[in-house]
Amino acid sequence: MTKNKLSFFQFSKYLLSFTLVLGLLQYFVVEQFLQKEVYYATFIIYGFLFMVTMGIYALLLFIHKSFEDKTGFAFMGLSFFKIFLSILFLLPIILAEGGKANMVLDIFTFFIPYFLFLLFETIFVVRLLRSK
Repeated sequence: MTKNKLSFFQFSKYLLSFTLVLGLLQYFVVEQFLQKEVYYATFIIYGFLFMVTMGIYALLLFIHKSFEDKTGFAFMGLSFFKIFLSILFLLPIILAEGGKANMVLDIFTFFIPYFLFLLFETIFVVRLLRSK
């Protein structure tokens, strides 16, 4: 159990640093270079991705502790759930009537960090799976 707590603490520390650096970088790019209004502020997108990623990793640690051989399957299932939550998060953008011109920008400002968070999460899950 100490190993899982240490792993969760390490993951939290790295995820927070990752979120802050990328969030500030994206905020700077959107505000300074693009200078267009987006549907969701950068901190809302990164807050959503941070919370979902943290929750998924916590569940994976629990599953790894209880059912070590099912961790990979749980990651695939939770990744599908993350996609579902992301679609729900983006639904107001998709259904918005007036903002069709910026919809592509809004989608990109979400999915670029989404895939970076997914890569980050995958790296830590692979480390978790190798720790058998």
